Amino acid sequence: MPNSHPSLPRFDLIQPGSLAEASQYLAAHSDEARPMLGGTDLLVRLRDGHLKLTTLLDLKRLPGMQDLHFDPQAGLTIGAGVAMNRVIAYEPVQTHYPLLAEAAQSVASYQLRNRATIVGNLCNASPAGDTCGAALVYQAKLQLYANGREKVLPLAEFFLAPGKTLLQPGEIVTGLQLPLPPAGQRARYLKLGRNTQSDLSIVGVAVMGYPDTGAASGFAFRIVLASVAPVPLVAVEAQTVLSQKPINEETIEAAARAASQACQPIDDVRASAEYRQQMAHALTRRALHEVWQQLQ
Repeated sequence: MPNSHPSLPRFDLIQPGSLAEASQYLAAHSDEARPMLGGTDLLVRLRDGHLKLTTLLDLKRLPGMQDLHFDPQAGLTIGAGVAMNRVIAYEPVQTHYPLLAEAAQSVASYQLRNRATIVGNLCNASPAGDTCGAALVYQAKLQLYANGREKVLPLAEFFLAPGKTLLQPGEIVTGLQLPLPPAGQRARYLKLGRNTQSDLSIVGVAVMGYPDTGAASGFAFRIVLASVAPVPLVAVEAQTVLSQKPINEETIEAAARAASQACQPIDDVRASAEYRQQMAHALTRRALHEVWQQLQ
């Protein structure tokens, strides 16, 4: 009979003195070591036996990991160790990136968000990750470190499959960059769970709209869905519909239908694939209505 109350296995916790030291260790022990930021998902997976590790590297105190900075020209930088509640409360986030704050606010409980990080949520590569859609809508980029070198990777290229990313052994995500959002943008994150708070999304929809003189409709939209495909789903066809035709009830319905048809949901204990597809249609339509009303 399976143990209904498992406990954490024994492991070594290392606090490396530098990114170089951490990167070298992770490259040499890629099968048995992982970096840890908040640990809110990692420790649960260890406890439940989904991960078999001997070592965790606590990176929260390394230089730059707690940076949270907004520049009026460059945009927002979030260090990998910055807790979600700190991001939510940061005034420039509330002013310029309200969708990120709204999505992060929907993650679990206040207590958990005191440890959980935005970067950790992204690195989990869960199809249900709440902040993934918002970060993609804002066209975020990841700051990476490996072998003494730093590089920047568009988040849109990061996700490969559930739980899998482009990260190579020894590569460490040190932060997240969000450029300035388009002027006049309005956004909304809608999430359907089994309860009203603290649950994984059955379907999540992140929508942004903004004036765009280059679009036939005069507006551009960015739409990303969670929990309906192996990776966060950018609803490209739905975005195209909204840019090419005058925004009205029929156009919003066509865009919502296109977003739903692009989904590749699965059946699991939380919902059937059919239900997810129907709710993707309904939530996309509702989010588009709310954003369009704000734009007007």
